[in-house]
Amino acid sequence: MASTVLLPRERHSHTIIWLHGRDSSAAEFSSEFFESEASQPEGQPRTLPDLFPTIKWVFPQAPLLRAERFDVENMSQWFDMWSVENPQERPELQEHGLRNSIAQILSIVREEAVPSHKIFLAGISQGFATAISAFVASGGTQFAGLIGLCSWLPPFADRVLHTPMDPLAGKTPVFLAHSSDDDVVPVGNGKLLRDTLRIHMGTVEWKEYKEGGHWINEPEGVDDIVRFLRANM
Repeated sequence: MASTVLLPRERHSHTIIWLHGRDSSAAEFSSEFFESEASQPEGQPRTLPDLFPTIKWVFPQAPLLRAERFDVENMSQWFDMWSVENPQERPELQEHGLRNSIAQILSIVREEAVPSHKIFLAGISQGFATAISAFVASGGTQFAGLIGLCSWLPPFADRVLHTPMDPLAGKTPVFLAHSSDDDVVPVGNGKLLRDTLRIHMGTVEWKEYKEGGHWINEPEGVDDIVRFLRANM
C-alpha cells in the first residue's frame, strides 16, 4: 500500500515514519497533523515541516482488515483487536495482522536513503502500538528516536521486550505523550506503556496534558515534539 510522503524542502538529513490510528488513513492523518502548530517563532510559519525543512515525512497506509468485534469486513487498521480499553483481551485477533504490518514498516525502513539511526519511528494510538512492535521486532536496530501519542503496549511487543535487547537498540530515546481527557485510549494504558519501556530502554520521556483528547495537544504538545526532535537529530 502506498504511503503519503512529504519530501524535505532542503537537503535530506532525517526521516520520520509516522503511523496513523485505527479507522483513519495516511492522507487524512497527515493533513490534520500538519495543521498543528508550535508556539514559536511568533509571526512565522510554525508547522513541523516549516520547523524541520530537512526531514522527510513518510505516512504509511494501514491495510483494510476485518474488525471482528464490529462485524465490519474492511476497516483501516494495522491489526484487529477486541478492546482499546483492554488491549490484552483476545490477543489472538492481533497477531497475524500485526506481524504483516511490522513487515511493511521494516521494509520502508530498509528502503530509506538514510541509515536507521537517522530515522524516527512514530505513531498515534494503534499506529504507535504498531511502531513499538516493529522496533522490538527489528532486533538490534538503533533508531534516532521513537515518538508515541495516545497509545499502549500490545501483547506482542510486551512479550518480545522481555527477551534480551541489543544495547544499541536500547539506547534509542523515547518520547510518549497522552492527554488525561483522552476518551478513546485511557491514559492509564499510556502510563503502563511508559513504565514497561522504562524497564528496558535508556531514556523514556513522558508528557501528560490536561487537555487534548485523542490527539496532539496544541501548542504545548507540539513544542515538546519539536524539542525532542531537535535534541535527537
